[in-house]
Amino acid sequence: MALTPAGETFRSRVSNPLFFFGWSLVKLPSALFCGVGVAELTESGCRTTVPYGWRSQNPFRSTYFAAQAMAAELSTGALVLLATTDAGVPISTLIVGLEATFGKKADATTTFFCDQGADVFVAVREAVATGEPRNVVLQTVGRLPDGTEVSRFRFTWSVKKKGG
Repeated sequence: MALTPAGETFRSRVSNPLFFFGWSLVKLPSALFCGVGVAELTESGCRTTVPYGWRSQNPFRSTYFAAQAMAAELSTGALVLLATTDAGVPISTLIVGLEATFGKKADATTTFFCDQGADVFVAVREAVATGEPRNVVLQTVGRLPDGTEVSRFRFTWSVKKKGG
């Protein structure tokens, strides 16, 4: 699927480290402090990272679960923002559910990947067409550089056309 010009502009801006820094400073200062970043954003998926270091570390020498949650949310939220921007009409978004599991200690940069962009675009299109809210459940998995899974998050996003 091809993005509209507005969607492509959003995608390219969020993918630009300088723009992302400024945007995060205003919209996501805690994530910026922890070093959370967007590594890749396409219509089909989003990859985000959170480094292991003093800004994201807990007393047990692993990445704090809240820092992981910020990177995980961003990997799904960037897809939601891309789809809502691409729709070209005002849309309300809200996380209405969250589940998380943690399997291994995150002691290196953790990369989260959500590959459900198509599901987000379908939900947004349905919300725009019907005027009714739509929920979409998005899963993202956090992995260490060697591929070890450290955490898995499931966010339930609600999208609704404003005024509808």
